[in-house]
Amino acid sequence: MEKKGCILRKSNYPTQQPNREMICHTPTVKRLSHWPRTLLAAMCLVGLTAASEPAPKPTDVELKVGIVQRFGDEPTDQLTLRATDGDRLILRFLGGDMKPQTQQVKTVKVEVQMQPLPSPTVEEQLVLGNYRSFETAENSALSWQAKGIEVEVTQPDRWQVWAKRDVYKTPLVRRLLLESLNAQGNKTAYLDTQVQPLVPRVSWLVNGFRYTRQELDISSGKNPIKVSKGEKDKSPRVYGGSLRIQPNAYGTYTVVNQVPLETYLRGVVPHEIDGGAPYAANEAQAIIARTYALRNLRRFAPDGYELCADTQCQVYYGLTGTVKIADRAIAATRGQVLTYQNELVDALYSSTTGGITAQFSDVWNGPERPYLQAVVDSSSNIWDLSRQSLADEKNFRTFINLKDGFNEKGWSTFRWRRQSTLTQITQDMQRYLTKTKNPLAGFKTIKQLQVVQRSPSGRILKLAVHTDKGIVEIQKDDVRSAFMAPRSTLFYLDPILDKDNKTLKGYAFVGGGFGHGVGMSQTGASNLAKMGWSSQQILNFYYPAAQLQSLNDSIIFWQDKPAQPTAGAKKHGDLSLR
Repeated sequence: MEKKGCILRKSNYPTQQPNREMICHTPTVKRLSHWPRTLLAAMCLVGLTAASEPAPKPTDVELKVGIVQRFGDEPTDQLTLRATDGDRLILRFLGGDMKPQTQQVKTVKVEVQMQPLPSPTVEEQLVLGNYRSFETAENSALSWQAKGIEVEVTQPDRWQVWAKRDVYKTPLVRRLLLESLNAQGNKTAYLDTQVQPLVPRVSWLVNGFRYTRQELDISSGKNPIKVSKGEKDKSPRVYGGSLRIQPNAYGTYTVVNQVPLETYLRGVVPHEIDGGAPYAANEAQAIIARTYALRNLRRFAPDGYELCADTQCQVYYGLTGTVKIADRAIAATRGQVLTYQNELVDALYSSTTGGITAQFSDVWNGPERPYLQAVVDSSSNIWDLSRQSLADEKNFRTFINLKDGFNEKGWSTFRWRRQSTLTQITQDMQRYLTKTKNPLAGFKTIKQLQVVQRSPSGRILKLAVHTDKGIVEIQKDDVRSAFMAPRSTLFYLDPILDKDNKTLKGYAFVGGGFGHGVGMSQTGASNLAKMGWSSQQILNFYYPAAQLQSLNDSIIFWQDKPAQPTAGAKKHGDLSLR
């Protein structure tokens, strides 16, 4: 059957301006009633082959972005919200009679008041897993669901999978489930129980009267809103759309910016890719950032919003620091997204790959994405992965010591060597094991670090830490949580010995890249654009077999694909534990 959309054909990695010819088809509109986040059909590509009739603009989806995720973590937390000149802030909240109330002010300072409870309350969650990334946490969640256990993915600090609170409501039910898991050999699940004598409440002062509420909506008459964090913040950020302060799942509050997608991108693109990047790189970043946002709207469902504003999602500064070249790229690619088999791709990207991109499973747990492949990050054929797999330690060390011929050549994080003393490594590991509730957290000394397994792209899949209490095996991206030194998982270890070469003093981490290395390299994209590559060719290079489409009613934003339970697996959800 003929594919719809714009097919990005496999390039031959040209060093000059690539052929811009692309095969475009107007998408067929197909209503998928079980996917609520669908949009109106639009023309195939802005600025490429023109449709016979002008198509309507894509609907601008409104996003909910948590710009302050843990307001109330500290009793001194405060925000100052200001209207721009000639404008007023509009505050909306429930009055004491529970009827909607509206106030207009020029400035308002929002603080946290710790209110004592008549009697302390107990907040408790059954934690089924603790992870560095949302991607691996979600894969774990799907596996639990396949076993019949209702779960939710949360982020109190690290990402966690909880037994769903509105299903496993009582202490007895949670303990019965935990006992059942322990009886089947699970040793990682645990109860996180906290007694709370005080609770934070959002508080603000208007006309001499102090209001204390759990929710507050803030909008403006016509212009963006200025937000300062803390008393000493002299550089407020400016946000379009509206703001809402609301409770989250952790006993604090989140400040949510409700903002149209295309406005949101103005606060992402110039902060995710270097402001001096060429125009084509800005276009590629805009398309990927748009795709990433729409595919990841489920990330913070337990907290009532969709995306965060840091590197756990995409860096977002509101309308502060917007750049004309990025604005132009966002406007030119309006509504364009990257898809695979009519589903939004998992639009992952990082600062620097270190000379080779990683497959999804090199870094996280979960099914492979066919468009996320190990690609040598070079416009010329300098390394043949089919003959020289980087899973081989000797090949890897040869590769990581190459410096010429790569798209990221000359970038500060392309190649690096970072040393760490044994004392620092020990402290790093103790902190990591304590945070992840590992039973070996009480170890005293490290005897050896050992790379056990690599992927064909050279990423570390397993790293063994030999301690006086036993061996700890760290997998994939968690290596970056365990140690401060490495900037990626693309490294090898050089032991540092004393003058007599007898006593281990530490390790040098010798590697390349900055970040997970999956998908587009922002550094590589910039250099390819300087060589004359178009945004479409850049995306084709980093996401082979993906299609460029305008948002339309047939595109699936994200599809829940749970893992299948093993034969005979007991479905805990069928137990009377609710």
